[in-house]
Amino acid sequence: MTNYVTVTSDAPLGRDGAIKLHGRDAFDGMHKAGRLAAETLDMIAAHMVPGVTTAEIDRLIYDFIASRGGVPATLGYRGYMHSTCISINHVVCHGIPSEKTLKSGDIVNVDVTPIVDGWHGDSSRMYLVGDVPLKAKRLVEVTYECLMLGLEQAKPGNHMGDIAHAVQRHAEAHRYGVVRDFCGHGVGRLFHDAPEVVHVGRPGTGPELRPGMIFTVEPMINIGRPDVKLLDDGWTAVTRDRSLSAQFEHSIGITEEGCEIFTTSPAGLHKPPYA
Repeated sequence: MTNYVTVTSDAPLGRDGAIKLHGRDAFDGMHKAGRLAAETLDMIAAHMVPGVTTAEIDRLIYDFIASRGGVPATLGYRGYMHSTCISINHVVCHGIPSEKTLKSGDIVNVDVTPIVDGWHGDSSRMYLVGDVPLKAKRLVEVTYECLMLGLEQAKPGNHMGDIAHAVQRHAEAHRYGVVRDFCGHGVGRLFHDAPEVVHVGRPGTGPELRPGMIFTVEPMINIGRPDVKLLDDGWTAVTRDRSLSAQFEHSIGITEEGCEIFTTSPAGLHKPPYA
């Protein structure tokens, strides 16, 4: 049975498995945090070029977030010591910034979560580096479509399964694999909270969507099979068949009419190409 609890912005933090229903003050806080996340991803677009290292990108992101009064949620989270996750080609998620340089033809996911006044704005976006093959561009395009089709189902009275089914149906219509091992999550004053937001499912199943819910939708779509494996560093997840993977992520809140997207790009850089 799904439990829901109405909370206020000054309620004690805690993960008890219940889905939190937030008021307008929380939505206002999420809009501020989400805007900084989106502005960060806008800023980095011009830097996603051949020859740049992922460590340089990470430093740019830290400086940008800090200069605007935010704190990267990932920095120090469970021992992770970077301001972002940067996932290249067959890396599904949680790629660790390093001295590795980007090459022409790479597709790259950059995932950021700035904390602003206690609220977490969680978002990720894909980038095309140099001359990218058509099949990789198509994967990125379809993954963005999966996200937006899922968000069309994010409205009161629907269920998590409606979001998941929309994502799965579109991805599998293109013979892509939908990752099962990682999912979206509740977000707000906590980085990760209930509910889990899976991206495969049947309509009408899972928790009912109610006004005040705040969570991420972040489908990870593979050209090949959906299977992933975790590398020895304990963070980096890659496709088992080494096929390309793509992901987009928005943080949203359910309203009486539908949903509000907190992490929409102010510059209109919703999906590549961004030039």
